[in-house]
Amino acid sequence: MPEGDTVWQTARRLHTALAGKVLSRSDLRVPKYATADLTGRTVLDVTPRGKHLLTRIEGGLTLHSHLRMDGSWKVYRSGERWSGGPAHQIRAILGTVDRTAVGYRLPVLELLRTTDEHRAVGHLGPDLLGPDWDPDQALANLLSDPARPLGEALLDQRNLAGIGNVYKSELCFLLRVTPWLPVGALPEDSAARLPALAKKLLEANRDRPIRSTTGHRHHDLFVYGRAPRPCLRCHTSIRAADQGDGSRERPTYWCPTCQTGPTPAPGAPRAARPNPRSPRRTVN
Repeated sequence: MPEGDTVWQTARRLHTALAGKVLSRSDLRVPKYATADLTGRTVLDVTPRGKHLLTRIEGGLTLHSHLRMDGSWKVYRSGERWSGGPAHQIRAILGTVDRTAVGYRLPVLELLRTTDEHRAVGHLGPDLLGPDWDPDQALANLLSDPARPLGEALLDQRNLAGIGNVYKSELCFLLRVTPWLPVGALPEDSAARLPALAKKLLEANRDRPIRSTTGHRHHDLFVYGRAPRPCLRCHTSIRAADQGDGSRERPTYWCPTCQTGPTPAPGAPRAARPNPRSPRRTVN
């Protein structure tokens, strides 16, 4: 599931493959940019910003993409078979003499002037893995709406950029509160810990092919995707329900013993269990 650490890995992979090289192939398969031709231009860098990717190209251009739930960028060597999905799912191709980057199922793809990048990412809060990280500002953003459920506030990229549904559930577990607890009711010591804890988790996982928040060899995550298996701490069955993020419902997991705070009423819709491979990232 693409979150800040996964996007950081993707950016590094694309940067290694493309930066400093001249594009010999360019194909943007979205109607608005179907005639855009980037061949002959040098890729300057690929930079992550929260869950967004900014591929900067000679001539003051930036290719902005977002993976959301199902998108991916794959990098192939010259002559290597492309295996990221059927051809009709390809949205972008950027090729050099020895590497080709192929964007599959990209829900967001736009070509901007580099000077206009703020139109795509200017709304984002401090980036947990970026040079603009500011823990005090991130916490102030979260606390600005004290009645909002913590899980929703963590997913709002305007507060802090990089947290997705996995880290939302895991952070709430580590703070020992439910994702439905109003942000303003978060104990003061827990609120003070939150920004540093979030950064620690993402930094620890940005270089790992398998995301882990537990430090356990055989258990990658504390609660996400584990319902109805027993909690790793207290052995109570992990529970699951849907929680909105302001745009749609998201599967949310918690331990009813280890975490205190409001929970959905009995009979509330239960979240579907994610694909067991969802916490794992394939690096290629």
